[in-house]
Amino acid sequence: MILPLLWVFSPLFAIAEYPLNSVIFAAGVLVAASGLWLFRQSHIELGKNWSISLDLREGHQLVTSGLYRHLRHPMYTSIFLCALGQALVVPNWIVGPANLVAFFVLFAVRVQPEERMMAEKFGDQYRSYLAKTKRLIPGIW
Repeated sequence: MILPLLWVFSPLFAIAEYPLNSVIFAAGVLVAASGLWLFRQSHIELGKNWSISLDLREGHQLVTSGLYRHLRHPMYTSIFLCALGQALVVPNWIVGPANLVAFFVLFAVRVQPEERMMAEKFGDQYRSYLAKTKRLIPGIW
């Protein structure tokens, strides 16, 4: 989040700029807007089950309806879409893809521990859910 601000308000990353393409910019806005919608909807559907940290709250339930019927991690998908949107909207080889790099680090560090924690808590119910859903892209992965 800091790099785009530095890019806007300083010449720090000027060397990595390239010409803005209006079609790619428009696509980036649509992708980022889709990511924001998905982020909001994921939070709504998780309700009290959402936590910023990797822990389960008292009364935590496994959510398998709505978006979660098709994806195990729609919130991570939303973050990816926002990062991809930034890469398309910001015409800079450093600042544009910076959030994509941050996303892949976040994904690599958090998803396996999160899925392990859910399997420990919900057992066969979660393993059955794993068999029916994809991680980030419906029907693909």
